[in-house]
Amino acid sequence: MTSKRTLRTRSSLDTAQRVVVKVGSSSLTSVAGGIDEQALISLSDVIAERRKQGTEIILVSSGAIAAGIAPLGLDRRPKDLASQQAAASVGQGLLMSRYNQSFGAHGVKVGQLVLTADDLIRRSHYANAHRALERLLNFGVVPIVNENDAVASHEIRFGDNDRLAALVTHLAKADAMILLSDVDSLYDGPPQHGAQRISQVNGPADLEDIKIGSTGAAGVGTGGMVTKVDAARMAAASGIPALVTSTDQAAQALAGDDVGTWFAAKGRRKPIRLLWLAHLARIEGTLELDDGASRAVRDRRRSLLPAGITHVSGNFEAGDPVEMVNRQGDVVARGLVNYDSEELPKMLGRTTRDLARELGSEYERSVVHVNDLVAFKTPPPR
Repeated sequence: MTSKRTLRTRSSLDTAQRVVVKVGSSSLTSVAGGIDEQALISLSDVIAERRKQGTEIILVSSGAIAAGIAPLGLDRRPKDLASQQAAASVGQGLLMSRYNQSFGAHGVKVGQLVLTADDLIRRSHYANAHRALERLLNFGVVPIVNENDAVASHEIRFGDNDRLAALVTHLAKADAMILLSDVDSLYDGPPQHGAQRISQVNGPADLEDIKIGSTGAAGVGTGGMVTKVDAARMAAASGIPALVTSTDQAAQALAGDDVGTWFAAKGRRKPIRLLWLAHLARIEGTLELDDGASRAVRDRRRSLLPAGITHVSGNFEAGDPVEMVNRQGDVVARGLVNYDSEELPKMLGRTTRDLARELGSEYERSVVHVNDLVAFKTPPPR
């Protein structure tokens, strides 16, 4: 039941065919580490009931590392990668065991799907992940997705499960994404100081001058509200609406009630690889462009040719992500480069025809092809 509908309002969530729900660590685990049994059961009850009504639900669940803190005798979330991997290895099994029990009480099956960034940016891996997800849904299973923290390195991590949820939403071609945490909505300031709830975000202008918080006091998560807003904007800007609300309002959210902050969908759905490139890719180098090349890449969606590059910095190989900046240093695009940082400098300012004649036909190609490029009308956030 793959869906490509665009939900225009939050009330239409009540009839959504496929929804990605992401829940944060702070909603599933205690401050001391370990699983909050009642919180997990309550969320499972809500999702299982909606699944039995016919809606396909994909649950992106944080909590593996946090669930492993207490069993390993740690007093807080570890900061080093090896200890995080150990905690995730222990906690993931515990977390899935609890999900199996709580969903099983409703006669609903669950299946585990752990992903790394490679699984969603490499074409062959992406196709395998998509097939696995679709088959689980066809069997009536609720897929439970998490980043593969036990093996992921710093270089290939998503960094938080909010952004992972946004990519999974596109992978699944879902109708919408719901991000759950311990905060009921986005506010225009500290709620304890009388701030007002922001009911809907229609674009970046609605968030100007809004200070957004990071990880909460419990310290068991990795992002806080800022990554939820980033993920919601990431989804909405590419054609999929998102709702940010609290875990105890999950039932109301799925029913389309007026809770949380709704991020209205804008634009068309984009290939998942371009979403990764725009929002998550680790940039390995910078290409400075002249004015003509900047306009061609950003405004006319043209491939980048060596004649328009004035300077190269960084250490990168062919296929790596790079940023393209104008003379003022503003980022105009990101893309996958076709040459490494050693061979590119000798090509600057020259036409592909001249390069092919002197160096060979393999040089008669763009530096960054338009199909591997994301342009920015305004500089992206750092």
